[in-house]
Parts: sequence; C-alpha cells; structure tokens
Amino acid sequence: MAQIPVTLLTGFLGSGKTTVLNRLVQQPDMADAMVLINEFGEIGLDHLLVAHSREDVVVEMSSGCLCCTIRGDLVRTLVSILDAADRNEARRFARVVIETTGLADPTPIVHTLATHPALKERYRFDGVVTAIDSRNGEATLGAHVEAVKQAAMAERLLMTKTDLVDEQALAQLRERLYSINPVAQVMPVSHGEVDARRILDIGLFTVDGKIADVQKWLADERFNDHEHHDHHGHGHSQDCDHHQHHHDVNRHDDQIRAFCFIIDDPIPDHVLTEWLDVLMSLLGVSMLRIKGILNVEGQEQPIVIHGVQHVFHPPVALDAWPSDDRRSRIVFITRSIGRETIEQSFRIFREADAIRATAAGPVLG
Repeated sequence: MAQIPVTLLTGFLGSGKTTVLNRLVQQPDMADAMVLINEFGEIGLDHLLVAHSREDVVVEMSSGCLCCTIRGDLVRTLVSILDAADRNEARRFARVVIETTGLADPTPIVHTLATHPALKERYRFDGVVTAIDSRNGEATLGAHVEAVKQAAMAERLLMTKTDLVDEQALAQLRERLYSINPVAQVMPVSHGEVDARRILDIGLFTVDGKIADVQKWLADERFNDHEHHDHHGHGHSQDCDHHQHHHDVNRHDDQIRAFCFIIDDPIPDHVLTEWLDVLMSLLGVSMLRIKGILNVEGQEQPIVIHGVQHVFHPPVALDAWPSDDRRSRIVFITRSIGRETIEQSFRIFREADAIRATAAGPVLG
C-alpha cells in the first residue's frame, strides 16, 4: 500500500504561515489533502465549511480540502483519520499537511513518522516547509534558536511579506538563510501566495511512489564553489563557508554547518554501517539533516540514505545512477559539528578496516 506523504508547514510566531495555508487550501492540488492544525480558533482558516463535524474531528473546506484538529496526540489523530477513511466514514486523502505551532521543533514529528509502528507503514515524511518573515526574520533568527532550527531543517524556505521590505533587506535575509541551509530552495512570497506544486512531493518519493529527481533532492551541486580536499585520499568535503558572512556573537546560526562529504571509492558495507551508527549514537542530536547517495561495495545500484538527528529512514536502492558520477555524496547540516570531525571519523573507520584486512591476510584454498 502506497505511503501517504506528510509535509510539515512551520515557521516562527508571526511568520505568515497561516496566510500561506489559507492560500494553499484553495488550490486544486490540495483538494485531496488532509490538513492537520492545532486549533481552528488559533489558526483562523478562512475557508472552512463543515460537512460532517462529529466532535469536530474532520471538517471539509469549501475548496474540497479536508481539515482536522490535532487532539493532543499526533499519532492518535493520524491513526483515527486513516481508520475513518478505511471505514468509509470520511473521504480518502492522498497527502497530509501539518501546520505546527510557532515554537515547534520539527524533529519529534519526523521521528514519530519514521519510527512509530502504527504510522511508519502508512505515512512517510516528505519534507519541511518553513515560513520566514522578511520584515522581522533577521531579528527572529538572532533571538530564537527554534527559528534557526526550523530554517536549518527545511527543504523549502518561504520568505513571506516581501511586499513590506526593500530589495536590500531581502538580499540580506536570503544570504543569511543560505548560510544556515544552502540546500533549501528559497522562495519569495507576497500576500501568502505560493504554488502548492512547489512545496508538495519534495522528498525522495513522489505521491505515486516513484523515485523523484535525486539530484534536486540532494542539492549537492550548491557546494561546488567551496571545495576542500582531504590529504589522506579517502574523500573530501565541499563546504558552505559561513565565515564569509558578518559575524555576530549573538547569532544562533553561527553554530550551523552545512557541507557535502564526497567519497571517491566504493564504501564497504560494514564500514558504512559502523560509521553511521557511531555518528548517530554519539552526535545524533547535532545532526539536523543527513541526505546522501552512496556507492556501496558490491552493489551495482546506488543507495540513498536520509536521516534526521537520531533517526535514519530505511535505505533505498535506486534503479540506476542519476548521472555518470559514481562517487558517494552525503550532505550534512549540523549544529556545532564541523566537516573536519566527519572527515576524521570516516578516515578512522576506513583505516581500521584496512588494518583488519591486512592482519587477516590472504585466504588460501
């Protein structure tokens, strides 16, 4: 059974995400969507039309989009709306959009979707869309670490209220957002107007279960201008250099690092598993996002990995490489962990494996 994609729409208080959601639910591409919100009264959707409101669990909007309140527990809500659809008590839906509170950390929701036994077979995480107030975004990012984390974990960054600021302010905010998250697509938004097709099906899979454009999903080409080679020959990183931006000791995003780690040779499967296990167990809280396409020794097909902090989604084997480039490429977005730490850790595991192989000696028949 095809998994239902879940998109998280987040943004700090006053970021304009409610206006964005009001525009989204009116579009045809959202007609088969279930929108989960915290409280109808808080978000103030303009287009609600109650079709069946048993305890206000599910309402149908005038656009045809379905809407449901998160009643305390996200798991219970997601299970109940799916059960209602299975029993034909509610119209079926093909996707879910969750509007989070302004102070919300997206990570627990992603963890829940990836690990909860009642959800992981029926739902899949598609991506984070974060709204940033163009007028107050700089101040918000400087004052609130939650806002920085929301930006760092996003696939799409919506610069809202662009009609209220000049081009210089927009350029400065865009540069700062790039320094936090160079792999996210930054989209200027005025009056909440955004094409739903640009923020849906942005993960590894499309809504029909097909593999999406992996190179766009990975976005590793955005690091090409910042290449740093590892002198030991095991790989190198292309780094988004944050030091080129003006430094402020009060900026939370000065701790964010983004880089693409490239490994030229095929990776032994056990080395890859051991290395990633150690990274997740020791540094997981600082690993905001990990996305990669890997050349694993003995495998003809490329393997795609995707992790959010402590949780790795199951690896996916692609049918074929998306280009002639057969190198492993892993994009990291971390907090307080530099690329040197990642490079050194991989080097240690690779060299330890070579030592073990030498000690074992040739196998004689």
